[in-house]
Amino acid sequence: MSNQTISLEGIDNVDDFVLENEEEEDSISRTHLHQLVTKANKAFRQNRFEEAISCYSRAINIKPHHPIILGNRCAAYLRIYQFLVHRPPSDSEYRPLSGLDPTIHAGLALKDADKLINLQSDSVKAHILKADALILLQRFELAHDVVLSGLHINPSSTHLQNLARMTSTTVGRNNHEITIRSDDFDCTVCLKLIYEPVTTPCGHSFCRSCLFQAMDRCNRCPLCRTILFISPKTCSISVTLNNIIQKNFPEEYAERKLEHENLTIMGADLLPLFVMDVVLPFQKLQLNIFEPRYRLMVRRIMEGNRRMGMVTIDSTSGSVADHACEVEITDCEALPDGRFFLEVEGRRRCHIIENWDQDGYRVAEIEWIQDICPAEGTEERLDLQDTIQKAEAYAKSWMRTAQEAAQGDQVRLAQLHKAEELMPTTNDPEHFSFWLATLTNRRPSERLDLLRMRDTIERLKRGLIYLKAEEQFCRVQ
Repeated sequence: MSNQTISLEGIDNVDDFVLENEEEEDSISRTHLHQLVTKANKAFRQNRFEEAISCYSRAINIKPHHPIILGNRCAAYLRIYQFLVHRPPSDSEYRPLSGLDPTIHAGLALKDADKLINLQSDSVKAHILKADALILLQRFELAHDVVLSGLHINPSSTHLQNLARMTSTTVGRNNHEITIRSDDFDCTVCLKLIYEPVTTPCGHSFCRSCLFQAMDRCNRCPLCRTILFISPKTCSISVTLNNIIQKNFPEEYAERKLEHENLTIMGADLLPLFVMDVVLPFQKLQLNIFEPRYRLMVRRIMEGNRRMGMVTIDSTSGSVADHACEVEITDCEALPDGRFFLEVEGRRRCHIIENWDQDGYRVAEIEWIQDICPAEGTEERLDLQDTIQKAEAYAKSWMRTAQEAAQGDQVRLAQLHKAEELMPTTNDPEHFSFWLATLTNRRPSERLDLLRMRDTIERLKRGLIYLKAEEQFCRVQ
């Protein structure tokens, strides 16, 4: 069962703290304790779980064995786990994530729940919290036992009854799976039949894609944490183990193969997205891929058609722009530290219908677009031919002037010579209009407007405006 689909019980709210009249405690300490718990409860109810945990912990330092404080902190650990697991990976584009791993929070919640049960063995809430923590840690059989113990205390508890149904179903399904096939050939990362097995120097076997996806974050064996010095470029599949799996589990292997192919070879109307900047068709650029999610995406792309979409965040909406450019990876260098150095070239434009997260990166359903070309013999066609001839003449003149002005700047001069070599013929007006637009450095919003245009004449005129503006600026300089 995926943690994304688990519904926990009894953690929607926390208990209020009531001051106790204990002679051994001074009034100042009790007042401070009450203020801390009240502040923590308020933060919990406003979904500020890190702040709540901090306040509960300070309160526990004052009163280590108070059941209400322990139970509330346990609930906060469980809620922050849920928040982190359900947090879309795309949120890191706006608010980088820092702090503990979700599993660690579940482990801390389990410790608090154990302390609570030791203090109040007949507490139904303590059993609910412990069962929740065990479920998040994928320890379903233990969770089921805890739920049954809680039902002996209060058989009518709705929360426990819901947890009992869920854990019994999960335990039953796991037991059923074990009778069909042992887990000797399961990958301990994805918990599925190993596909394209790779055996590490420390002797553990994983799916090739799972191993390197895990190594994107840490170059250690996912099972024993031994440091690994291997890379996707040099690591080969274990042929013997692969043959054994194919021979003994042909149907399941076929399912795993299809699952893998669906991730690497997408349909004609699906495109993985690299959210960074606006790229225009026929534009060339170099990329340094270092984020784990994009390293995974590049590996999958290189097994498929070597193409992805490049898109930016639209400054007006704060979300992924509605148009992107498909780029082809013309050269890919896998570096020893797991990064990729890519050379890409823009190919064609697309309109993004919708996009979603897949393993941390975005995938979009798209429709391909191109300029609306006027028919031969029409007035619009003649106007297009006249405009492109004027644009070609001006571009050549501008290029000569720019090259003369850049005689003392070898880098700029080399860029201009390269752009001149890439100059397309006027037989393809759309291609020429994009080449014209790439001669000057434009802001992302301006390049996005160029990408959205379906009128070649309008784009040619816009490109000429940019060239004239830069020429005028150079004269002022």
